[in-house]
Amino acid sequence: MKVIALLPEGSVSHEAVLNLFGDEPVQLLHCKQISDVFLATANGRSQYSVIPIENTIEGSVSLHMDWLVHQVDIPMQVEWVYPSIQNLIGNKEEFMSGSDSNKLDYSKVRKVLSHPVAMAQCTKFLSAHMPQAELEHVASTSEAVKLVKERPGEGWTAIGTALGAKTHGLDILADKVTDHDNNFTRFVLIGQEPIKLSKNYPTQDKTSILVTLPEDFPGALHQVLSAFAWRKLNLSRIESRPTKKRLGNYYFYMDVLSSLESVLLQSAIGEIEALGCHVRILGSYPSYSIMNHKLEVRK
Repeated sequence: MKVIALLPEGSVSHEAVLNLFGDEPVQLLHCKQISDVFLATANGRSQYSVIPIENTIEGSVSLHMDWLVHQVDIPMQVEWVYPSIQNLIGNKEEFMSGSDSNKLDYSKVRKVLSHPVAMAQCTKFLSAHMPQAELEHVASTSEAVKLVKERPGEGWTAIGTALGAKTHGLDILADKVTDHDNNFTRFVLIGQEPIKLSKNYPTQDKTSILVTLPEDFPGALHQVLSAFAWRKLNLSRIESRPTKKRLGNYYFYMDVLSSLESVLLQSAIGEIEALGCHVRILGSYPSYSIMNHKLEVRK
């Protein structure tokens, strides 16, 4: 049985890993902070960790990317995409309208708690329905729901998942409150050993690399990109991030739609290194296209 570390019970990560593994026997190790998720695998408490690294609305999760690059050396083994369906969660009885027992009175909401990324995905809903509410960021959506459960009668609500509401015995006051319908999160499973899923999901080979350019080399990035272009290797993502060594010094994170076993990709990396660039492989893995995102909400 594989031990999988992830964010707390009821988080989007929890829903996503249930969706990925289905009925496969896995043991879930829930951690309070994302740093604990990384360290669980780094220290051997788990075989794999579930890391959200990109969102349709908010883009890259920079903190998580920096952990992958600077804090741990654990390769990516699987990638998959899951919809981030956020809901307004609380105790329904607290927010009922006095004149209409079937209608909610959002003016009674004093505070909304959630993870900052989830909160940012719901700004239009929050501004339209509860501009008076204080917005407070916490470590995860599931922690937000837990805190609301612990403070009944104070007008607190949370932005979180349906699984989080069920886990903590609260009500969904409003479902699908995100600003956009196409709100998806990209997850990676990191670990030291490759993993193969029993479900026959469509896949795409992908390799993630970091490229650090030599100093004082005009046109270096152009030459790096040319090494992929003339070999017809498709880059699905390129992003610059600071190396944290000196102001104005960056590395480039790149996703290449190819397996590292490809002769073309190996020769491209060789050409880039010949330019004086440093190349680090973050992982070569299957990217799963999970077409059916329906998930039975269960603990």
